[in-house]
Formats: sequence, structure tokens, C-alpha cells
Amino acid sequence: MFDLDGTILDDQGLIADVAASVMSQTFGTVEAEARIHYLATTGMPFEAQLAQLYPDAPATLRAGAARTFHQRKVTEANARARPFPEVPRILNTLHRERWTLVIATGSETEMADLLLERVGLRYWFDEVLGSGDGTKREHLAEYRRRFPEARIFLVGDSRFDMEAALSAPKVTPIGRASRFPGWSLTPADLRRWGAVWAAYDLSELPTTLARMSVPSRRSSPRRRPPSAGRRRA
Repeated sequence: MFDLDGTILDDQGLIADVAASVMSQTFGTVEAEARIHYLATTGMPFEAQLAQLYPDAPATLRAGAARTFHQRKVTEANARARPFPEVPRILNTLHRERWTLVIATGSETEMADLLLERVGLRYWFDEVLGSGDGTKREHLAEYRRRFPEARIFLVGDSRFDMEAALSAPKVTPIGRASRFPGWSLTPADLRRWGAVWAAYDLSELPTTLARMSVPSRRSSPRRRPPSAGRRRA
């Protein structure tokens, strides 16, 4: 299960610029400060971020800011978003190895679906879960219900993602660290929040997942060759 923005797509800096501008115009926060606040709470829906950052602001004001953010995100960030260079290759590898691949994002489901189509990645994913399908914790709970015995991995780029993974049984948090102008989140930061493995580049993800999955495969009462194996979550 993958987060989208900042994990699959190298767009977190673009989105942060939009969020900072909206927060500055709506709440009067200095843009540089607003950008840091946004990045520090990323991983949850923007509406939830605003409720956390501006709890005393009228709900109608926060709702208006969220609508403006989502509109501008489409035209100013999504239109310029691109996958991280290694992503098509690792998705191809994981698909070939019969992993079940899912997007779990705080973005609107329809927009996430369209964005993945535009950048040529939708083919690899069995399902796209967005804000219309609940929170990431609810996404994980649903997949735990569907696959009660499977080991699930959540790959994300924020503290919120790591905590969401740890909130569900038998879900392993994997972290993508990030660094761009004005922001840095190191592998050590993500490990401190619970990531079992974290890196700036996900090139080694297929190998890492295979290694982590070995104990559960060995403990299975029936052993089948990879070509006949079940899809894994």
C-alpha cells in the first residue's frame, strides 16, 4: 500500500507552495512559516491539517480554504507532478512478483485516479483509495478485513503515515525520506516514528520487501513456487 504525494510522485514541494499561499491569504500566516506548518503535518487530509493548525478559525473559513487549495492543487501542482525516477521500475518489479499494489491517499479519490492515469502509473495498481473512502487508517482496516492473514506494508513519507501503519495489526511501516528547498525529513526521522526501513530512494524496496516476507512464507503450511503464489497485500 503506497501513499501518493511525496512517495510515488515527486510533488510535495509543489503542493507545499500551494498550501502556504492559501494559508497565508486566508489566515494571515507568513508563507515561509505556513509552508513549514503544512509539511510538518502532511499525510492527513488538508481539512484535518487546517483543523489542527487553526482550531479557533471558523469552520466555514477552513472549508473555503480547503476548497481553494484543492482547486489550485490541480492546476498548479498536479499538472506539473512527475513520478520519482525509480518508481516505474519498482512497480513493474513488484507487479511481476505478484504483489497486490494499492494507493492510499488523503487526496480525493477521483483526482488521484486521474493523476495516476496522466503519469502512466494507474495500470500497476489494483485499487486507488482516497479521502472519499476514508482515512489511511480506515484504508488499512479495510485491507486487514479483506486479507486477515496477509502481511501488509504501508510505504509513506510522513510521520502520519508511519503512525497509521502502526495503528493496524500486522502492518509494517516503510518510509521514503525527503529533502528539497526548505525541508528535510531523514531516514532516521522516519525510523524514530516507527519505519522498519527508510531511504531517500525506493530502488531497493522490492528486495527489502522480499527479505521481510521470507519468515511468513517459510511458516506457511503450503509452499508454492512464486509463479503460482497468491497475490500479497
